[in-house]
Amino acid sequence: MAVCADGHQTQATDYCDVCGSALIGAAAPDPADLRLCPACSVPTSGRFCENCGYDSALPAPPPRTDSPAAASDTVGETGTVWVARVVADREFYDRVQARKGPDADRVAFPGFYPERRIELRGGEFLIGKRSASQGIVPEIDLGIAPADPGVSRAHALLRVGIDGALTVTDLGSTNGTSLDGSEASLSPQVPVPLRAGSRVHVGGWTTITIDTLS
Repeated sequence: MAVCADGHQTQATDYCDVCGSALIGAAAPDPADLRLCPACSVPTSGRFCENCGYDSALPAPPPRTDSPAAASDTVGETGTVWVARVVADREFYDRVQARKGPDADRVAFPGFYPERRIELRGGEFLIGKRSASQGIVPEIDLGIAPADPGVSRAHALLRVGIDGALTVTDLGSTNGTSLDGSEASLSPQVPVPLRAGSRVHVGGWTTITIDTLS
Protein backbone atom coordinates (compact mmCIF):
# COMPACT_ATOMS: atom_id res chain seq x y z
CA MET A 1 0.00 0.00 0.00
CA ALA A 2 1.38 3.41 -0.99
CA VAL A 3 1.94 6.29 1.47
CA CYS A 4 1.58 9.96 0.49
CA ALA A 5 3.77 12.87 1.64
CA ASP A 6 1.40 13.54 4.57
CA GLY A 7 1.67 9.94 5.80
CA HIS A 8 -1.73 8.70 4.60
CA GLN A 9 -1.99 5.09 3.40
CA THR A 10 -3.70 4.84 0.02
CA GLN A 11 -4.86 2.10 -2.30
CA ALA A 12 -4.39 4.34 -5.35
CA THR A 13 -0.98 4.60 -6.97
CA ASP A 14 -1.27 8.08 -8.49
CA TYR A 15 -3.20 10.29 -6.03
CA CYS A 16 -3.77 9.83 -2.29
CA ASP A 17 -7.24 8.47 -1.46
CA VAL A 18 -7.32 10.60 1.73
CA CYS A 19 -6.01 14.05 0.78
CA GLY A 20 -5.81 13.85 -3.02
CA SER A 21 -2.14 14.85 -3.25
CA ALA A 22 -0.04 13.42 -6.06
CA LEU A 23 2.15 10.50 -5.02
CA ILE A 24 5.88 10.93 -5.48
CA GLY A 25 7.15 8.83 -8.36
CA ALA A 26 3.67 8.13 -9.72
CA ALA A 27 3.73 7.25 -13.39
CA ALA A 28 2.12 9.71 -15.78
CA PRO A 29 -1.09 8.42 -17.39
CA ASP A 30 -0.96 7.12 -20.93
CA PRO A 31 -2.30 9.87 -23.25
CA ALA A 32 -4.44 7.23 -24.92
CA ASP A 33 -6.28 6.72 -21.61
CA LEU A 34 -7.09 10.40 -21.09
CA ARG A 35 -10.60 11.77 -21.57
CA LEU A 36 -12.33 15.06 -20.77
CA CYS A 37 -13.98 15.19 -17.37
CA PRO A 38 -17.73 15.89 -17.89
CA ALA A 39 -17.72 18.20 -14.84
CA CYS A 40 -14.69 20.44 -15.44
CA SER A 41 -13.51 19.52 -19.00
CA VAL A 42 -9.95 18.81 -17.83
CA PRO A 43 -8.18 15.77 -19.36
CA THR A 44 -8.19 12.95 -16.80
CA SER A 45 -7.81 9.19 -16.44
CA GLY A 46 -9.24 6.66 -14.02
CA ARG A 47 -12.56 6.80 -12.22
CA PHE A 48 -12.03 10.07 -10.30
CA CYS A 49 -11.05 13.34 -11.98
CA GLU A 50 -7.60 14.44 -10.79
CA ASN A 51 -8.70 18.10 -11.03
CA CYS A 52 -12.18 18.27 -9.47
CA GLY A 53 -12.68 14.78 -8.01
CA TYR A 54 -15.78 14.01 -10.13
CA ASP A 55 -16.79 10.33 -10.00
CA SER A 56 -17.23 9.09 -13.57
CA ALA A 57 -19.50 6.30 -12.30
CA LEU A 58 -22.15 8.93 -11.53
CA PRO A 59 -24.58 10.36 -14.13
CA ALA A 60 -23.21 13.26 -16.14
CA PRO A 61 -23.59 16.58 -14.26
CA PRO A 62 -25.93 19.29 -15.60
CA PRO A 63 -24.33 21.84 -17.92
CA ARG A 64 -22.63 24.75 -16.17
CA THR A 65 -24.12 28.23 -16.40
CA ASP A 66 -21.34 30.77 -16.83
CA SER A 67 -23.33 33.70 -18.15
CA PRO A 68 -22.51 37.19 -16.81
CA ALA A 69 -26.00 37.45 -15.33
CA ALA A 70 -25.59 34.23 -13.37
CA ALA A 71 -22.18 35.28 -12.13
CA SER A 72 -23.43 38.64 -10.86
CA ASP A 73 -26.24 36.96 -8.91
CA THR A 74 -23.71 35.12 -6.72
CA VAL A 75 -22.00 38.35 -5.58
CA GLY A 76 -25.04 39.51 -3.64
CA GLU A 77 -27.45 42.40 -4.00
CA THR A 78 -25.01 44.81 -2.34
CA GLY A 79 -22.25 44.05 -4.86
CA THR A 80 -19.86 43.08 -2.05
CA VAL A 81 -17.05 40.75 -3.07
CA TRP A 82 -15.49 38.97 -0.10
CA VAL A 83 -11.86 37.90 -0.02
CA ALA A 84 -10.38 35.14 2.15
CA ARG A 85 -6.70 35.53 3.13
CA VAL A 86 -5.17 32.23 4.26
CA VAL A 87 -2.08 32.46 6.45
CA ALA A 88 -0.01 30.36 8.85
CA ASP A 89 -0.79 32.05 12.17
CA ARG A 90 1.95 31.64 14.78
CA GLU A 91 -0.17 33.14 17.58
CA PHE A 92 -3.00 30.67 16.92
CA TYR A 93 -0.49 27.81 16.72
CA ASP A 94 0.97 28.76 20.11
CA ARG A 95 -2.54 28.79 21.66
CA VAL A 96 -3.29 25.33 20.27
CA GLN A 97 -0.02 24.00 21.63
CA ALA A 98 -0.55 25.62 25.04
CA ARG A 99 -3.94 24.00 25.53
CA LYS A 100 -2.74 20.65 24.13
CA GLY A 101 -5.50 20.59 21.57
CA PRO A 102 -6.31 17.54 19.44
CA ASP A 103 -3.37 16.50 17.23
CA ALA A 104 -1.16 19.15 18.92
CA ASP A 105 1.65 16.65 19.35
CA ARG A 106 1.89 15.98 15.61
CA VAL A 107 1.34 19.53 14.34
CA ALA A 108 4.47 21.51 13.48
CA PHE A 109 4.42 25.15 12.42
CA PRO A 110 5.52 25.45 8.76
CA GLY A 111 8.82 27.12 8.01
CA PHE A 112 7.40 28.76 4.87
CA TYR A 113 3.76 29.37 3.95
CA PRO A 114 3.02 32.21 1.52
CA GLU A 115 -0.26 34.03 2.04
CA ARG A 116 -3.06 32.94 -0.28
CA ARG A 117 -5.89 35.26 -1.39
CA ILE A 118 -9.13 33.70 -2.60
CA GLU A 119 -11.99 35.79 -3.97
CA LEU A 120 -15.35 34.45 -2.81
CA ARG A 121 -17.27 34.85 -6.06
CA GLY A 122 -20.08 32.38 -5.64
CA GLY A 123 -22.51 31.10 -3.04
CA GLU A 124 -20.71 28.44 -1.02
CA PHE A 125 -17.02 27.79 -0.31
CA LEU A 126 -15.92 24.61 1.38
CA ILE A 127 -12.87 24.80 3.68
CA GLY A 128 -11.06 21.48 3.88
CA LYS A 129 -8.74 19.10 2.08
CA ARG A 130 -9.17 17.59 -1.36
CA SER A 131 -10.04 13.89 -1.53
CA ALA A 132 -10.40 12.47 -5.02
CA SER A 133 -11.77 9.16 -3.72
CA GLN A 134 -14.54 10.90 -1.74
CA GLY A 135 -15.25 13.58 -4.34
CA ILE A 136 -14.34 16.38 -1.91
CA VAL A 137 -12.97 19.41 -3.75
CA PRO A 138 -12.79 22.41 -1.39
CA GLU A 139 -12.77 25.90 -2.85
CA ILE A 140 -10.38 26.74 0.02
CA ASP A 141 -8.09 23.72 -0.14
CA LEU A 142 -5.85 23.47 2.93
CA GLY A 143 -4.35 20.18 1.78
CA ILE A 144 -1.81 21.97 -0.42
CA ALA A 145 1.70 21.48 0.96
CA PRO A 146 2.61 22.39 3.58
CA ALA A 147 -0.73 21.05 4.76
CA ASP A 148 -2.19 21.68 8.21
CA PRO A 149 -2.80 18.16 9.61
CA GLY A 150 -5.41 19.49 12.04
CA VAL A 151 -7.83 20.44 9.23
CA SER A 152 -10.62 17.99 8.39
CA ARG A 153 -11.39 17.06 4.79
CA ALA A 154 -14.77 18.86 5.03
CA HIS A 155 -14.03 21.26 7.89
CA ALA A 156 -16.23 24.35 7.53
CA LEU A 157 -18.36 26.20 5.01
CA LEU A 158 -18.41 29.88 4.04
CA ARG A 159 -21.73 30.95 2.56
CA VAL A 160 -22.61 34.22 0.81
CA GLY A 161 -26.31 35.09 1.02
CA ILE A 162 -28.28 36.82 -1.71
CA ASP A 163 -27.93 40.04 0.32
CA GLY A 164 -24.13 39.68 0.26
CA ALA A 165 -23.86 38.72 3.94
CA LEU A 166 -21.22 36.12 4.78
CA THR A 167 -21.47 33.31 7.34
CA VAL A 168 -19.24 30.43 8.46
CA THR A 169 -20.53 27.03 9.57
CA ASP A 170 -18.44 24.34 11.22
CA LEU A 171 -19.31 21.00 9.58
CA GLY A 172 -18.57 18.84 12.61
CA SER A 173 -14.80 19.02 12.16
CA THR A 174 -12.50 16.99 14.41
CA ASN A 175 -10.60 19.97 15.84
CA GLY A 176 -13.30 22.62 15.61
CA THR A 177 -13.53 26.15 14.23
CA SER A 178 -13.12 29.35 16.25
CA LEU A 179 -13.28 33.09 15.57
CA ASP A 180 -11.22 36.17 16.38
CA GLY A 181 -8.83 34.60 18.90
CA SER A 182 -11.55 32.95 20.97
CA GLU A 183 -10.79 29.64 22.71
CA ALA A 184 -14.44 28.57 22.28
CA SER A 185 -15.24 26.46 19.24
CA LEU A 186 -18.31 27.16 17.11
CA SER A 187 -21.29 24.85 17.53
CA PRO A 188 -21.40 22.43 14.57
CA GLN A 189 -23.93 23.09 11.81
CA VAL A 190 -24.81 26.58 13.14
CA PRO A 191 -24.11 29.50 10.74
CA VAL A 192 -22.28 32.42 12.36
CA PRO A 193 -22.18 35.89 10.72
CA LEU A 194 -18.81 37.28 9.59
CA ARG A 195 -17.68 40.81 8.82
CA ALA A 196 -14.67 42.44 7.23
CA GLY A 197 -11.75 41.71 9.53
CA SER A 198 -13.19 38.49 10.98
CA ARG A 199 -10.58 35.77 11.60
CA VAL A 200 -11.57 32.13 11.17
CA HIS A 201 -9.22 29.68 12.92
CA VAL A 202 -9.08 26.04 11.78
CA GLY A 203 -6.70 23.14 12.30
CA GLY A 204 -3.44 23.61 14.14
CA TRP A 205 -2.16 26.90 12.68
CA THR A 206 -4.40 28.13 9.87
CA THR A 207 -6.20 31.47 10.07
CA ILE A 208 -8.50 32.75 7.32
CA THR A 209 -9.01 36.52 7.53
CA ILE A 210 -12.11 37.91 5.82
CA ASP A 211 -11.81 41.13 3.83
CA THR A 212 -13.61 42.88 0.99
CA LEU A 213 -12.27 43.44 -2.50
CA SER A 214 -11.04 47.02 -2.82
